[in-house]
Amino acid sequence: MNDVLKQIQKIGIVPVVVLNDAKDAAPLAKALCEGGLPCAEVTFRTAAAAESIQIMTTEFPDMLVGAGTVLTIEQVDKAVAAGAKFIVSPGLNPKVVKYCVDKGIPITPGTSNPSDIEQALELGLDVVKFFPAEAAGGLAMIKAMAAPYTTMKFMPTGGINAGNLCEYLSFPKILACGGSWMVSGKLIDAGEFDQIRELTREAVKTMLGFELVHVGINCDNEQEAISTAAAFEDIFGFTKKVGNSSVFAGSFVECMKTPYLGAKGHIAVGTNFVDRAAYYLDSIGVKTIADSAKYDANGNMVSIYLEQEIGGFAVHIVKK
Repeated sequence: MNDVLKQIQKIGIVPVVVLNDAKDAAPLAKALCEGGLPCAEVTFRTAAAAESIQIMTTEFPDMLVGAGTVLTIEQVDKAVAAGAKFIVSPGLNPKVVKYCVDKGIPITPGTSNPSDIEQALELGLDVVKFFPAEAAGGLAMIKAMAAPYTTMKFMPTGGINAGNLCEYLSFPKILACGGSWMVSGKLIDAGEFDQIRELTREAVKTMLGFELVHVGINCDNEQEAISTAAAFEDIFGFTKKVGNSSVFAGSFVECMKTPYLGAKGHIAVGTNFVDRAAYYLDSIGVKTIADSAKYDANGNMVSIYLEQEIGGFAVHIVKK
């Protein structure tokens, strides 16, 4: 898969933006980045699209900006010249797709049925847009099409919102979701960029779903770990369960048989998507320890530790 598309997969949500005035490009880009989504698909529905892309990519060079609603080769050239890193189209135009493929430009054309998928495969693609997602059958349709086309991944757009976002993203064949609920035209035209930033943060929080899973207590030896867990069992009724390296009291307290990471112990924070959580944390300056990452049999990241301790506790992110 193309590196740009891999980055989109880690981000998880692609804000689909319609800009009527290029003056809104910079404050919108700032709001998206501060909200935790350093990405935008700027649609070529307006005359301000190319200039807006140029402003975003110039003033926010680390932001991943692409062009959407691209219908012609001429628009591809105009978008790329402005700094677009990827192209999205509502349908599959073989001429436009082939042009992008030949030039090494990442493109995700719109598809809605098996015939579209077969055209995409013939053109050498492994990621397509699914549009209009909800109107075209939603997640059930994607699952049905993914069954025979095992190498294809999808980026659904159209009808995606905070209510169905995680359901879509939980299906492994979904690369990312496109959406506009956090960047509505009314908010942009009214200059409500603070509200856009907050809606973006809410979208990221919904996607990642951070919550406390358990607290690990560092004990000096196995006997101390057992007695500590027993105290929680006696007082609160948290059933004690002895494991290889620790003793759990219920599911929320882990007593380590020997001191582990963290001066006092560790805190496990659960998330829906560990790899996307790690990418998000890195984007806000919270570094993770790459060597601490663990993966399941399918190569999916299931846990990773932060570099910093909080209150004397190491923190690791785990798959819920």
